[in-house]
Order: sequence, then structure tokens, then C-alpha cells
Amino acid sequence: MAGAALQLCTIAFNAKRCRLRHQDRKPDMCTAEATASLLQVEETFSACLARIDALILKPLLQAEPSDQKGKENFKLLLLLNDRFQALWNLTEENYRILKQKCSTSESFCIQDIYTVWKGDLFLSLYIQYFVTFANYVVVHGFEHATKSKSEAWKHHKTVLKQFLTDFTSETSMSLALYTVLHKPIRDHIEQYIQLLTKLNEVLKEGSEKDVVTSAIKEYVKLESFISQVLDEACFTKSLWKSLGYKFTDMLCVPERRLLEDSKNLPISASTNRSDRILLFDDVLVLIQGNSFQSFDLKLVWVDENCREKSAPGLYGLRIITPEETFFLSAKDPQMKAVWQWKLNQAVRQALNGKRDFPLWGKTGEGTEPPSCRFFTYVFRLEGKFKSASYEGEWHWGKPHGKGTLKWRDGRNHVGDFKEGLEHGFGICLVPRRSEDRYDCYKCHWYEGKMRGYGICEYGNDMVYKGYFKNNVRQGFGILENVSADHPFKYTGQWENDKKNGYGVWEDKDRGERYIGTWLDDHKHGQGIVVTQSGVCYQRTFHADKMVGSGILLLEDDSVYEGNFTEDLTFVGKGKLSFANGFILEGTFTNKSGQGLQTHGILNTSNEQLDDRITKAQLGLEEFPVEKRWKGIYDQFLEFIHSGCKEETEESFTGFHIQTSKELRKSQEYLFCQRGTEDVSWKIEDILEELVQHQGLESLQNYLEKALKSSLHPLGKLLKALTIAFQATYSGIGANRHLLTMAQEEVKYYAKKIWEFYQGLLHLALEQKGQLPAKCVDGDTSDQKACSVVLPLILPCFYPELFMLYMLYHEREDDLYCQGIVDLSLFPDIKLLEFLDVQKHLWPLKDLTLTTNQRRSLIKDKCFLSATECLQKLITTVDPREKLVILQKTYEEIESTVSRVVEKDYKLPMDDLLPLLMYVVSRAKIQHLGAEIHLIRDLMDPTNQGGLYDFLLTALESCYEHIQRMRLHQRENCQVTHSS
Repeated sequence: MAGAALQLCTIAFNAKRCRLRHQDRKPDMCTAEATASLLQVEETFSACLARIDALILKPLLQAEPSDQKGKENFKLLLLLNDRFQALWNLTEENYRILKQKCSTSESFCIQDIYTVWKGDLFLSLYIQYFVTFANYVVVHGFEHATKSKSEAWKHHKTVLKQFLTDFTSETSMSLALYTVLHKPIRDHIEQYIQLLTKLNEVLKEGSEKDVVTSAIKEYVKLESFISQVLDEACFTKSLWKSLGYKFTDMLCVPERRLLEDSKNLPISASTNRSDRILLFDDVLVLIQGNSFQSFDLKLVWVDENCREKSAPGLYGLRIITPEETFFLSAKDPQMKAVWQWKLNQAVRQALNGKRDFPLWGKTGEGTEPPSCRFFTYVFRLEGKFKSASYEGEWHWGKPHGKGTLKWRDGRNHVGDFKEGLEHGFGICLVPRRSEDRYDCYKCHWYEGKMRGYGICEYGNDMVYKGYFKNNVRQGFGILENVSADHPFKYTGQWENDKKNGYGVWEDKDRGERYIGTWLDDHKHGQGIVVTQSGVCYQRTFHADKMVGSGILLLEDDSVYEGNFTEDLTFVGKGKLSFANGFILEGTFTNKSGQGLQTHGILNTSNEQLDDRITKAQLGLEEFPVEKRWKGIYDQFLEFIHSGCKEETEESFTGFHIQTSKELRKSQEYLFCQRGTEDVSWKIEDILEELVQHQGLESLQNYLEKALKSSLHPLGKLLKALTIAFQATYSGIGANRHLLTMAQEEVKYYAKKIWEFYQGLLHLALEQKGQLPAKCVDGDTSDQKACSVVLPLILPCFYPELFMLYMLYHEREDDLYCQGIVDLSLFPDIKLLEFLDVQKHLWPLKDLTLTTNQRRSLIKDKCFLSATECLQKLITTVDPREKLVILQKTYEEIESTVSRVVEKDYKLPMDDLLPLLMYVVSRAKIQHLGAEIHLIRDLMDPTNQGGLYDFLLTALESCYEHIQRMRLHQRENCQVTHSS
């Protein structure tokens, strides 16, 4: 309380005093008189303090009590003596300075009146003294002192008469001490006021008069403060005297003051709750019988708008605390208003950590305490937070805002709270019972439960990244075991904390990947297993066990249809189709030590196995593309349906959080690693900008920027789909029998991203009161997705997707490459002749000769510009750009021919194919078959039937012709070898 008053009382002196420091000192008769009066007053006061010190304080301090209560009071007496000595020293020091000034100078000015210029120091020392004095009064210090030294004080009654004119033999010793140690000092303050008032009356209007006036006001406040401090102390002292020892021992604290008592100002609590209500400056106490409850005022809220109907004729206040709410009822509105005002002022001052100066003005500070606060509290009652310590922000009795919860068992929760529950982002540590490790949840919470995207770092070295609902894993999620003992990774759907629905499991020890459906943490339903060796099979599973027949695709292109064991041993009826066309159908057995045996029929009539069998595509009917990864789409679409609220964006689409169990500045993203972002991607900015980019070119530029961003919802969705795609088709999953599944997925990704964009755009337009523009060019959603979105997202999936194309077309590309090798042996002229290119189209002028060089031996000179152009086909992943390169190659061929024939020449198909085959053979593009089929499968449907389609068909013809050439050569060699 002393510190509170110190801060407030110094303000008034400093502002006006600084304006006078540099003014010329002007002697004045009134100032000289005031100085002389001050000197006389200080001399008398100093002598009085000396007598009090010698005759009162020193005898009191001579003997230290032996009992515990007496020792505690003695410490307060020592502190009171220190405050007294500081006050005395200040008086003596200024008295000496002023006396010296009077003996050496006859000129005086306002600056010599140190009670004005050093008013802040004087006020602070007086406040400290009287606050300590009041503390000593509260604990019955003077009563204890006189009792412990009663014999010694019998001889001091004559001493006390020097200080008290009305002192008699019947006067209590404690009252005498009380009066001696405060009345002379209060009287001295009154003398200061009188002296300054007389000085102020004779001063002329001006800055000096203003400063003196201000000083008088502060000393008057000090008088009021002292009076209130002593009144509170006596009020509190009387309370402790009236209460029993049980209450006094637990509640009595020297610094605590009673502000109001329901016995003095009647008010009652809720029915049967209390007999008496005490308002202190730090706690609110309810007494009932022999027990009491106390509530820290920092966590007390007073609601005058009591929703609960009071009894007829009563006026209620609702008191809200962290764990309890109760009502105070008064019989008339005036009593209610007084209690409400005193409660609010006490709460406000408790929150500020300081009392007002003076303690109670006409209206106090006049402001109500804030409803939002920061405090630490330990929950006691039964409930979710029992025994937990909460440190953080509060609002109307409940954790609300940022905060930290700590339980005794080691649990921790740091994050956002709303109306008493975890709500928003939070990090929760849960200790494991059997080991000294923690599960660390970094997640969004909703009304006290985990909901939305999060990361859990389990204490057993497993990590989950995905969605939660009602504190369990629900929706799309990735569970990975990073330990060396049994590393695995699951990417897929979760329901009620278990793997349920479509998902991908990779067992890194076995080198296997399972792609299929799950039920209650078990493989259940249709599933595809891909192995590191290249073997691939599709089976029906029941609780992790294979049931029924299936199809087994071996690395040598053999195909087995039937039943087989987990170690891929054929059992029972089945059909084994060999790569050379032979088919073995019958019953297979595998007896110990006898190897694989079969009883059946071997059909050798087929020369080669049908491609439809060797290149069979798995999973198309079993896993419709629209049913894969629903967990990802559902969250992003739900975000749109919820209105794209800023506070829910991270919960639906992923967010950044601290990477360790302690809060640090580094940031981790669930679906994205944050890069340097030059653009703001706040939701309101996104919706605003979407409306501005509806033209095709502008839209493409916007989508390209958004999809590359790690903060834009579209970029987060693309990142999530990329993770799912890589989990399925990269590494072990690179198997040619999964090509069509992968290709379907990429197209569907484009469709869903376009739908998500359309949802965002519609929402943005609705918020502006506009209607979505109707599609005028006739493009469907699928066409827009393929033409606008697919080229933008393809780079994210191209490495895995193109690998599948290469594996699928591996045999054809091998034949093609061998044909290219053969054709590369031909010089240019021989190759043109071999390919039946008409001679008048040969660019012989391009065959520049050097010394000793024959034209017939020159290579790689003809149609060089077209060849170099076609070689750029592998430098881009976009089917559109690949088609543009093919068109430019055609234009280069036509340009060269036009130059040769010296006129514009449009190549007919009969001339184009040989020339294009020449350029293809010289370009030597690896995996051309994979390139052609990727373009064909992923090209814009609007290009079908046009020039691009025609040129791609021509390139396909060249590719197939080169394969047939090599195949015929191989067959001729086999015939010759047989002969």
C-alpha cells in the first residue's frame, strides 16, 4: 500500500516544479518569513522526534519477546523504528541546510522552501511510516508491547505526560503509545499545510503560486490518506479482536485491511452459504459456522446484471470465481450499490497491486476492474482441471486466451483457451506411465477436445500427422514409426483412433507396401501388395489374413491366378501363365522337401502372353478414384462450407507450430515447409483477390502462384495430395501394374482442386453480393480442371508418374532404343535413302565437306534444327509444352524442305512420316514411348482431333515403325540361326 501511494503522490510535484528550475531567484519578504517559520517548526519537531526516540522507542526495543507471536510483532516494531529514523534523518538534514542558509544569506526564494521542492521525498517517507505503523496496530502490537514490558512501563507514565496533555493514570498504556507515535507527526503535517497556505495567500499569481498550491493539495491528500489508513487499521483490529482465534490465526496478516463487513452494511450470500461476509483489500471471505471460504480478489468478478431472479424485495449481485459462482443479496438498492462499488474498487486495486492515494476519495478511481486478466490459479474441486495449475489469461472467471495448464502427474497444456476450455491451437504433454517419456500433441482444440489437424510425437518414437476429432485420430492421417526396430508408415483414413477405410501401409523391414482397405487397424477387404523385388499381387483380406483367390504378377511377366500363401507359394487350384504364352492350369501343392508340384494341363499353343495379362492394371474397380483420400478432400471442403473463417483455417488445412516440446521460434508445417513468402495469404485477402482474377490468363497466373505457396489453402491441398501420391507410388510402389491408378488419381486431383477453387470463388462473390459468372465457353468442370489446373500441378507428381510410364512401356522402349542404335549407324544420305525420303527433299546443301571427307559418310547434319527442337521434349513436364515442341519440330522440318525446294511446301503425310522418322532417329530420345503415352493420356481434351493430335499420331507411327524394324531384324536373325 505504501508503494501505491508513493507512485501517485509524486506526479503533481514534478510537472510544475520543472518550469521554475531555471528562473532567476527573486528575494521576497514573504518567502523570508515562511523560511523563518519553517526553521522554527522543524527545530521543534526534530526535538520532539529525539525525545520519542530516546524515551519511547529505545526502551521498547531493549528486550526481544520469547513467544512466537511476540517475535513476529517485534520484527514489525524494528521496521517501524527504521521508518521513524528515516523520517527523523530527513528532518534533521533539511533543518541543518536551511539553518546554514539563514546564517549566511539574507536573500530567500521559493526554492528554499524544501517542503515544496522535495515534496515527493517527504510524502514517500511519511506514507511508509504510517503504513508500517498501521500494520503494527492491526496485529495488536502496542497491546503486546505493553504487556511484555508492563513492569518497565510503570515508571514511564510521567514520561508519557510530556506528550499527552490529557493523559491520566487510567489511560491505557497501549493507547498512550499509539497516540505518542502518530499524533505529533500528524500535527507536524498540519503545520506544513498551514505554513504553505499562509505563503500561498501572499504570493502573486504565477508559476510559483501554482507550485505551492499543488504542494498544498498533495499534503492535504496525505492527511486524508493517514486518516483513512488509521481508520482501516482500527476497523481491522476490531475485527480480529471479535473473531475467534481459529479465524484470526488463519486470516490475520499485518498488511491485510478490512474494507467492509456484512454486520455493518447488511448483505447476505446465497441460501445457507454464509453467516458473515468480510471484504478485505486482497480477499473476499464467507464465514459459516466454524469454517470459512476465501476468494482472491484478483480472480473475483462482480456482475450487477444478475440473471438469477432474486427473492422479492432483494437486490442481487452475482460473484464469479474460477470454480464457484454465488449471489449476494441486499434489502435495498443503496446497499447493493455500495457493496458493488467497494467490491469493484477493491478488485481493481488488487489487480493494480497498489492502493489508491488517498485510499477512498469521493468516488475512488471511478473505473471498474477489467474483465480480462492474467493470473495463476490452482484448481481444487472435482473436474477436468482438478489439481492443475493454470497460468494465463482469464475472462469472467474462466481461462480465456493464452495460458498454461500443469497437472501434478506431469501433464502440460500450453495454448489457447475459450470460456474455460482448451479451444484453438495448443501443445499438450502427456507422460507415459511405464517409461520416462512423453506423448506430445500439437493440435487444434475445440471446446476442450482435440479437433482438426495436428501432430502427435509419441514417446515410443512414433509420429502421427493428421486430423483429430473428440481427442482421437479421425479422418486423414499419417502414422510413422521412425525407430530402427520395426520402421513402418501408414498413410490413409482413420476412424475412432483406428485405421479404417482406404490407406497405404509400408513395411520397411519386409520391403512391402499394402494399398487397400482397413477395418479396426487390420487389413480388411480388397488390397494390393507391392514388393521390393517387383512382385505384385491383389487379394481379399480378412483381419490381416488373405482369403479366397487372387492374382499374382511375377517379375518375369508370368501371371498366376488362384490361391497362394503369404510366402507366395501356389496352393490349390490355379492357372499359371508364362511370358512365352504357355499356360499351366491345375492343382498346385508344395510338400516339404519335394518342392512345388502340380496336376494339370500345360497349353503350349500360344506364342506370346497377351499384354492385357502381363500389363494388367490393378485396383481400378476395387478402389474407385473418387473414394481414395476422401479424408483430405472432406476437410478442405468443410472449410469452405464453414465460411472460410480465419480462426478455423489452420484447423482444417494445416498450420505451423513450434517443433519441440518447448515453445521456440522455429516453425513446422503439417502439410508444408514454410519458405520465403512475399505475398500475404490471409483468408480475407485471398477471397478479395480471387474476385480480381477471373480471366483465363490472370487466373492461370494466380493459381500458379497460389499452388506454389505453402500458406495458401490451394497450396496446402496440393501438398497434402502430393504426400498421399508419393506414399502410394514412389519407391516400392513404382510398379507398372499401378500406372492407370496413378494416372486417374492425378486427373482427379486436378478436378478436386478446381472444385475447391470454385468453392472459394463462390464464397468470395457471395460476400460481395455478386452472383457467380455463368460458363459461356461450354467448358465443363472436368475440362477446366484438365486445361487449367492439371498442367500446374503435374510437376509435383511427374517423377513418380513418369517412372510408372517408363516401367509400363519398358519392353517397347527397349525395342525402340535398339532400332535407334541401328539407325544411328547410317550416314545421313544412307538413312534418308533407307527411310524412302524423296530425293528432291534432301537438304544436301547442309552437308558441308571438309578436306578428305566424303558426302556419303557425313552424319547428324541434315534437319539439324528440327532434331535439336525435338530433343527439348524431355526438358518439360507439361503436356501442352511438349505438344508445342512437337509442332515447332514439324515447322522446322517444313521450313528446311521449303528452303530445299525453294518454295513454300506443305508436307503431305506420305512425305512427313519418313522425314519425322529421320528426325526421331537422330534425336535419340530415351523412353519415347513413355513420353508419347503420357502426353496422350494427360493432354487437354480440346486438342483431340486437331493439329496437335495429328502430330502426336505421326510421332506414334514413327515410334511403332522403329520398333517393328528392330523386331523384324530380330525375327530374321532367329530364322537364320535356326537354318
